Amino acid sequence: MKFIVIGLGSFGASLAEKLTAQGNEVMGVDNRMEKVNMLKDKITHTICIDATDEAAFMSLPLKNTDTVIVAIGENEGANIMATALCKNHFVKRIISRAINSLHEKVLLAIGVNEIVHPEQETAERWSKKLCLNGLLESFELNDNYSIIEAVVPNKYVGKNLLEIGFREKFNILVLTILKKTEQRNIFGTNRMVATVLQGIPNPKTVIQEGDILALYGSNLDLKDFLK
Repeated sequence: MKFIVIGLGSFGASLAEKLTAQGNEVMGVDNRMEKVNMLKDKITHTICIDATDEAAFMSLPLKNTDTVIVAIGENEGANIMATALCKNHFVKRIISRAINSLHEKVLLAIGVNEIVHPEQETAERWSKKLCLNGLLESFELNDNYSIIEAVVPNKYVGKNLLEIGFREKFNILVLTILKKTEQRNIFGTNRMVATVLQGIPNPKTVIQEGDILALYGSNLDLKDFLK
């Protein structure tokens, strides 16, 4: 897929790099040459322009782009201007970053429905990790449902999925099981990383110590399980 990321601050730069690493064609846009130079070898294309200037904005390959992400975070006015230009020139898909609730209302008012809150979403994930025992990572699908990675509680070690009764007792699904394996990094030291053990596990799969479960369910049911 083809993406344009406008704003190469911490969030925009990280997103552009990850999209490129996943095999997408990514153009990074920023009005600061130092940001553009820093990323020119890490993402597919970079360009230094002021994306709030319509003449400069029109030089971007908008018609051949699947998604434009307006990732500008330090200047709400510039974010809104760039987003409005995307709307005015009928970009296929627009995702814009909101800094606060008022900013989000303005974006909604100009017709942007896909809005990202990187700071808020990161804070939400960390608050869960700090408050819920065993939670390693979480991804909210909406306000009510999530996919999480969680360490198996000790009392379930040695039991199979049918005996534990994830669906019957907790109303949650086990999507897959991950194992921790030791890998050597570029500095020559070993570290433990999680790798997928299998696809969808069958009811007879036995849980072992250290297993990490990828679970899907309502937020309330997942919290009850982790407690």
